[in-house]
Amino acid sequence: MASVTWEQVLAWRMRRQFVERAEDASAVEVARRLAGVQAQVASAAELAIAVRQRMPVAGEVPRALLEERTLVKTWAARGTLHLLPADEAGAHLKLCSSIRNWEKGAWQRTFGTTPADLEAIAAAAADALSGGAALTREELTRAVVDETGSRHLAEVLGSGWGTLLKPLAWWGVLCYGPPQGTKVTFTSPARWLPGWAGLPSMDDAARSVIHAYLGAHGPATPDMFDNWLMRKQSRKKDVRAWFAAAEEGLATVEVEGAPMHVLGEHVDELLDTEPSTSVRLLGGFDQYILGAGTGATYLVPAEHRGRVSRAAGWISPVVLYGGRVAGVWDPAGGEVAVTPFEDIPATPLKEEVNRVAPLLG
Repeated sequence: MASVTWEQVLAWRMRRQFVERAEDASAVEVARRLAGVQAQVASAAELAIAVRQRMPVAGEVPRALLEERTLVKTWAARGTLHLLPADEAGAHLKLCSSIRNWEKGAWQRTFGTTPADLEAIAAAAADALSGGAALTREELTRAVVDETGSRHLAEVLGSGWGTLLKPLAWWGVLCYGPPQGTKVTFTSPARWLPGWAGLPSMDDAARSVIHAYLGAHGPATPDMFDNWLMRKQSRKKDVRAWFAAAEEGLATVEVEGAPMHVLGEHVDELLDTEPSTSVRLLGGFDQYILGAGTGATYLVPAEHRGRVSRAAGWISPVVLYGGRVAGVWDPAGGEVAVTPFEDIPATPLKEEVNRVAPLLG
């Protein structure tokens, strides 16, 4: 079995994710290569795309979302908002829907909702959006409550966290639509997205998403994939079945003695990859970090994890040196303020700061 080091893996991931060298890639192409871009913070999602582009274009992401509709914003991996290519979104949503946490007693007690209630809410929402309407949260809540008579759900439905809306997104009932001023709206992806292909079978979804994940974040184990997808809340039998469905086209390599999956077409390229010495800045909530998770000590030093993964789920902007997290940074008074964890070569760090700083506006 072929063997590689973590230094090789990180260098390869940086190349695959347009981190080592920015490319002439569109926002949709970047989102496709990264298996989605987390968009809980909209500005972080736009920065994650811009730092990977050789010549970023202002306004490209909103245009892809609202005019071209080649990107879609919806709840996906880990129950967080993501930008996904419209023609691949269904596969991601299908896998997310398998978690079925609404069937658990604790969830039902917390939100006062049964699976039957949720199905009724989904049917009412689908009906309200069937004509292609884009409804604010308040308008959608009112339509669902009027249809179902479940007025006790109004507060939960109106929650900014979208607890009851996430399953509806995973079922393909709704996605984010065009904003109305400062208010978000929801609409039917089938009506809104020209490239919407519906929800595929679970096997087809598994092949699509696992191959996309490994193409950016491999080599990886099923456990690593499960951590990225739903923080290891998926049923183990489901994860095994997904990898069985995705088996064609996969190969196995050893990463410092641990067997991991990678796409077969990438093995030779991975073996030929030399460790990197580059210095790169990535914004908050970047997929390079989220794909591995902040608990990956080969990427984030354990003693500094708390400075990367902060309170309330906040993921700091990071400095990479040789592919590993070597510090954090934040804009302070229009300047990029770096807090290093180790010695970082001054000249390449200054060059990278000068490259990224103009993108922060």
